[in-house]
Amino acid sequence: MLAAFGDRAPNQVDDVVGSLELTWLLAEIEQRYGVVVDLDADDMGAIQTVADATRVLGRAVAAAEPEAGGTVGAVAGADEGPAPA
Repeated sequence: MLAAFGDRAPNQVDDVVGSLELTWLLAEIEQRYGVVVDLDADDMGAIQTVADATRVLGRAVAAAEPEAGGTVGAVAGADEGPAPA
């Protein structure tokens, strides 16, 4: 998903997640999956790498409340197939 930020190839995504990338990623997740991701300061501070983002955001999305018209079930991706690169 981060490859879409800056229109990069997946292999060009750095392992370190910057604050602008994290902000974009949060907005993208909320829009794509129709959820509100609520991270506290500890969660935000724990995200330094792509692996950290996957862990923290995965947990946050699983606990997220759907926005009006959205469904958290879509996050699992059971019917969507692999995410585009």
